[in-house]
Amino acid sequence: MESRSYFFCGIGGSGMLPLALILHGQGHRVQGSDRALDQGMTPDKFDFLRAQGIDLFPQDGSGVTSQSQILVTSAAVEDSVPDVAAARHLGAAEIRRAALLAELFNAAPTSIGIAGTSGKSTVTGMVGWILHTIGRDTGAGPTILNGAVMTNFSGQDTPFASSVMGGGDALVSEVDESDGSISLYRPNIAVLTNVSEDHKSMDELRGLFGGYLTRAETAVINADDRESRALTATLTTTLSGPRVITFAIDDDASDTDLVARNLTPAPDGIGFSLWNGTEEVRNIQLRVPGRHNVSNALAALGAAHAAGAPLAEAAEALEGFTGLRRRLETVGSAAGITVIDDFAHNPDKITATLATLHDFPGRLLILFQPHGFGPLRKMRDGFVDTFSQELGPEDVLLMPEPVYFGGTVAREISSREVTDGIAARGRQAEAFETRNQCADRLLELATSGDRIIIMGARDDSLASFARDLVERIGGTTS
Repeated sequence: MESRSYFFCGIGGSGMLPLALILHGQGHRVQGSDRALDQGMTPDKFDFLRAQGIDLFPQDGSGVTSQSQILVTSAAVEDSVPDVAAARHLGAAEIRRAALLAELFNAAPTSIGIAGTSGKSTVTGMVGWILHTIGRDTGAGPTILNGAVMTNFSGQDTPFASSVMGGGDALVSEVDESDGSISLYRPNIAVLTNVSEDHKSMDELRGLFGGYLTRAETAVINADDRESRALTATLTTTLSGPRVITFAIDDDASDTDLVARNLTPAPDGIGFSLWNGTEEVRNIQLRVPGRHNVSNALAALGAAHAAGAPLAEAAEALEGFTGLRRRLETVGSAAGITVIDDFAHNPDKITATLATLHDFPGRLLILFQPHGFGPLRKMRDGFVDTFSQELGPEDVLLMPEPVYFGGTVAREISSREVTDGIAARGRQAEAFETRNQCADRLLELATSGDRIIIMGARDDSLASFARDLVERIGGTTS
């Protein structure tokens, strides 16, 4: 594309930052603002952006000064934000983040989309790492856009490595259903990890995910997931539909393409044997734990294989994948207490995290911060059901009020509605007004052998909160 000037309103967001970095890497002028910057939150992230040559401004409209600028916004940016008002006053073009990403994605010679309610970021990181490893010697690695920092690509100079500029034809990206923008993408290879109610109703999700798969040349689908399996049945009855690759765990069906068997959990990973139809390909030892990550690994292997990677070579590369920030990330330990940071924020993700942690002994002390008042209202009953079922008798759940960065959202629900429901079902749950009050209570409760789990999304400060807890216990962070 010809060089353009983009202004990202909310440039620090998990979907905005990687796209801004990719466009900057392609030679476009990129500037931005963020209310977290104005509030003094996560200064390291904004220092990193400045170090890349990206100019940052207060979110007061002062950075939008020319009609030639293209204002990039996410669905979270309201019309009342001064940057939006300034752009409209000047007559500058506006584009949603998802639409801009879709332009890049659809133009790629090999576009690999990762969709689903849970697991998108991990599968994106896995596919990206496999193709990067295989193409490393020839400089033919993929371009990757992720919603999370990939530890394989993170270093002193790249602490916020949620994107990678590649030299090859492949572009690997998460695609999001929450705002309906998944309908914009035309993937060569479409991965579907699972389908469950989160941001939209099941009827809406079936339509969105079904259309996404139909537009692909190859669809990689989780046969363990009932809703995904139903979509597979629809695709395979259509003569003009995509080629379908299915994957499952412990599946004896002869028509499942990739199967994981003999799962062997470990505290820092999980092993399994990979089967291709009726033949064993090789044993794999993942460096990320949990049954859900075995499913993620199968999805990634299916996508990489569809992109031309030999299956055995892809499996070997996958063993080098070290995970993502805030996905069951061990932050540090002290006095026999381990602090773990995790992105889980909906019932499916919470279930997967707690199931993984319960594979090994030790009480769980959980701080769960809802990622907004709207999500808390929508998923309140699901949170009550999930925590009531998944908490152990000795586990303790603490909840502050939902994260709130401003705006017009109605704050008419409290975390106490969740904790009261859980306590009524016989599990230990307490609500507090602030996160700092939760921290004090965590430290009051914690004893040797406990694991403290920090859970929540859309709030980068949770990571520093977890590190602060380790230091307050008396340890150092990893």
